[in-house]
Amino acid sequence: MKLLSHVLFLLLLVVSSAAIAATATQSTGGRGEEKDRAAIAKTLGRFLDAWNTHDAHAFSLIFTEDADFTNVAGVHAQGRSNVEAFHAPRFADYFKDSHQTATIRSIRFLKPDLAIVDVDWQMTGARSADGKPAGDRRGLLDWVMAKQADGSWLIEVMHNTDLTQYPVPAR
Repeated sequence: MKLLSHVLFLLLLVVSSAAIAATATQSTGGRGEEKDRAAIAKTLGRFLDAWNTHDAHAFSLIFTEDADFTNVAGVHAQGRSNVEAFHAPRFADYFKDSHQTATIRSIRFLKPDLAIVDVDWQMTGARSADGKPAGDRRGLLDWVMAKQADGSWLIEVMHNTDLTQYPVPAR
């Protein structure tokens, strides 16, 4: 009986260890999650390249066909073609001399193919409606991203917040 209780104890210990290891892998991310994080970062690179070359078409290609986009003023565009149509005149005017940098603040995987991504951005060179320099700006992008069949990630929903008037939060 004593041998049986030791065997059961060891079996329970092995099963518990396996469950703890599986939970740790899920929460810290395995190799697949690393690839997904890299693919999301690549999408951010495409976002910045398109913005900084003022290419509305390339910019629209990081969005899904049925994406929802909302800018800092609360103006909404739905669908990739409308995101492009919205940005084309702005890239030719207000943002034609703008330059944007950004870093990923956080990525939270809701499902293996769905993530919430927060991106801190900074911009120089933008102009106001009257053509005057708008000054340096900074803000936060909130993206809901969907993994595509080829392993890339596209933006399903984007909300942009301008934080220029607020102090930089302590980290």
